[in-house]
Amino acid sequence: MASRFQSSPSSFLFLLLLLSSSLPHSLASSKKPPAAARKGDIPFIKCQVCEKISHQIIHQVKQKESQISPKKVSELQIIEIAENICNLKKEESDWILQIDLVEKGDKLELIEQGVEGLCNSECKTIERACQEILGYTDTDVAEFVYSTRPSVDQLINFLCKDLSKACSVKPPPLPADRITGEAFVAKPAKEAEMDKILRSMEGMPGAPGMKMYSREDLMSGKFGGSEEDDDEEEEDDLSEKLGNILKSKDSPKRDYKQKLLQGFAETGTAIKRHISKVSKHAKSLWRKFTKGSSPAKAKKIDL
Repeated sequence: MASRFQSSPSSFLFLLLLLSSSLPHSLASSKKPPAAARKGDIPFIKCQVCEKISHQIIHQVKQKESQISPKKVSELQIIEIAENICNLKKEESDWILQIDLVEKGDKLELIEQGVEGLCNSECKTIERACQEILGYTDTDVAEFVYSTRPSVDQLINFLCKDLSKACSVKPPPLPADRITGEAFVAKPAKEAEMDKILRSMEGMPGAPGMKMYSREDLMSGKFGGSEEDDDEEEEDDLSEKLGNILKSKDSPKRDYKQKLLQGFAETGTAIKRHISKVSKHAKSLWRKFTKGSSPAKAKKIDL
């Protein structure tokens, strides 16, 4: 009996289920599916999106220059801007969140709202159009910007007319039966600030461990598992501290990011300890299951 369990693939699946069931609820909880891009709208906005990309790349390069002055912006830094400008998970794409798609006659226009809005299908559509325009040419664009230091108009000509052809033809008229998109809804200031901070921390050491928590979890201070052990208590204490930081109106903005970074690092350490504990528990169970089994009696399974 023991040897058959050892040889069966179902035993391995059992251990996987055991591992998943031992993880904190916040790791396993399902999330609402994100809004999808409306691919049919892309031809109507492609040229406008390309022009916005050009504006943003030039603007962000100048912004980076002012931050590191008197040093000059490197080609690698410009490549990073170009790579992230169409990725909603990165802070370089913040411009996408401030745009509303508005029907004007037979045209679909990009209207800047000046504030960050909730990301819906329109937001995803702009992101998708942006990605289709740049494709694998982001390094070419970065090299052009680094070597020639172009104006916005020069970059539009290079990217939108020569490279991607996004503005080489006039967009088609908008169909009369097009389903109207969602209304632009501005995010509350606190929520927008929280999301901005999380995007700026994407890929930073210590931050990946926090990806399992949603903005709502952080704002409410309710995250971590339900088991009453030392690791869980530490995570609960941390969640309460983070919740207090986010809810506090007196917290200086300059300390906001620093406090969150510290909290993220502490949470990442707690999660690593929890996973290590689960791993040891699984190994112990595996030894019990396989103990006493004879290799000679173990059945062969043809894969």
